[in-house]
Amino acid sequence: MGVATGGQIGVVEMLVASAACGIVYALCSGQPLIILGGVGPLLVFTGILYRMSADMQLPFLSTYAWVGFWTALILLILSATDASCLMRYFTRFTDEIFSVLMSLIFIYEAIRAVVLLFRTSFADSPHHDAAFLSLLLALGTFYVGMMLSQFRRSKYLVHWMREFLADFGPMLALAAMTLTAWWLRSEVAVNTLQAPGSIQTSSGRAWLVDPFETPVWARWAALGPAILAAVLVYLTQNITGRLVNSPDHKLQKAPAYHLDLAVVGILIGVCSLFGLPWLVAATVRSLAHVRGLAETEEVVVPGGDTRERILHVQENRVTGLAIHVLIALSLLALPLLKVVPMAVLYGVFFYMGVVSLTGNQFFERLTLWLTDPGLYPRTHYLRQAPTGVIHRFTLVQMACLVVLCGITLSPNSSLRLSFPLFIALLVPVRLLVGRIFSAEHLVSLDAEETPDEEETHWSG
Repeated sequence: MGVATGGQIGVVEMLVASAACGIVYALCSGQPLIILGGVGPLLVFTGILYRMSADMQLPFLSTYAWVGFWTALILLILSATDASCLMRYFTRFTDEIFSVLMSLIFIYEAIRAVVLLFRTSFADSPHHDAAFLSLLLALGTFYVGMMLSQFRRSKYLVHWMREFLADFGPMLALAAMTLTAWWLRSEVAVNTLQAPGSIQTSSGRAWLVDPFETPVWARWAALGPAILAAVLVYLTQNITGRLVNSPDHKLQKAPAYHLDLAVVGILIGVCSLFGLPWLVAATVRSLAHVRGLAETEEVVVPGGDTRERILHVQENRVTGLAIHVLIALSLLALPLLKVVPMAVLYGVFFYMGVVSLTGNQFFERLTLWLTDPGLYPRTHYLRQAPTGVIHRFTLVQMACLVVLCGITLSPNSSLRLSFPLFIALLVPVRLLVGRIFSAEHLVSLDAEETPDEEETHWSG
C-alpha cells in the first residue's frame, strides 16, 4: 500500500486501521468470525486512484476521502434497502472462483516479491547472498508453517501440545525465521519491514485529512469511482460472508449480511477522514480464522480415501477482539517490527494462500486433470456426475478465473478499475451454465454443501 500510494498510506496507517476497525467490527458486527483486512482488489483500486489524482493534479488523500464518503453512503443505502438479498443468485460456482482468486493473489504477490529481490540483487551487486537467504527465509517460513499446521494429526506429544503447535504454526514459523535472519545479520543483510520508530503517519502528515482541499467539481466527480468501490466492497464482503457461513462449517448463529455491510460502510467513511486504508472482509484470513476455531475429524469415504470434516466451530467474539487488540499493541513495538525480514512475510503470505485452497472443491477438481483416473477420490460429485461433465464444468470455472486474473494483473488502469463489474458478471455466467449442464449434475457440482454421509447420500 505504501508503494502504491507514494508512501501516503503505509505500515502505521494499515496497523492503526486494522486494530481500530477490527475491534469495532468484533464488537458490533453480526458475524464476528469475519476478519477485516486490506485485500488485493482494494489495493489495486487505491493505487489506480492515486495515479489518477496525480494525473489530474488533485490532492490524493483529500480526493481519496471524498471517494470514501460516497462509498460509505452507497453501502449504507445498500444495507437499508436489503440489497444483500441479491447474493442468493451467487452459488458455490462463484464463491469458489472468488476464493481461489483471493488465494492466488496472495501466492502471486509473494512469488513476485521474491523474484523482484533476485532481479534487484543481480542488477546491483555481484554477490547474491541476500537474495538466496531471502528465498530460504520465505521457503522456510512456508515449510515450517505447513508442517506445524498438520501437527494436529500427529501421534507425537500430548493433545494440547499438538493443538498449540497447529494453531500457532504461522506465528512460530515467523518467529523462527526472524531469529535466523537476526543470527546471520553480521554475515548477510536482508530487507526488513520499513516502519517508523514511533506512532506517526508514514509521510509525517497530520492524522486528520482536510477534505476541502479538493475542488468542488472533483468532490462530485468522486461519485464515479465510488460506485465501483462500493460494488467491489459489496461483493467482497458478502461473498466472504457466504464462504464463512457455508453450511459445511456447521455454524449455529444466523448470518447478518446487511448489518455487517453497514458496519463496514461506516468504518470506510471514518477511515477516509483520517487517510487510513479501507478494510473489508478478508477472504483468506477469515477462512483461516474459522478453521482455527473448528473441531474436525477425519472420515473415510468410499474407496478408502480420508477427508477432513468440520464437526463444530467455536463461534465467539473474543478471538476477533483479541487479534485486533494484539495488533494495536504491536504499535508499541514498532522498533521490533523493523527487525522482521520482508522475505519472512512473503513466506507467511504464500502459506496463507496455499492453506486457503484446502477444501475448495473447484481446486480439488482442477487437480483431477493431473491425477490418474484410477486413483480419483470417491467424492459425491464423482459418483453422481460423469467425468467428462465434471471436467467441462471445471473448465468453465477455470476460464472465468483466468479472465479475472488477467483483469487484476492488466497494465490497463481502466480495465483494472472495472474489476468489480467482472466479478458481478459471474452471476449471468452461472445462469448460462445452468442451460448447458443438466440440473441433476449441477446438484452435485454446485451444491450448497457437501453431503454429511456420502455413503447414505449415494445409496439414496
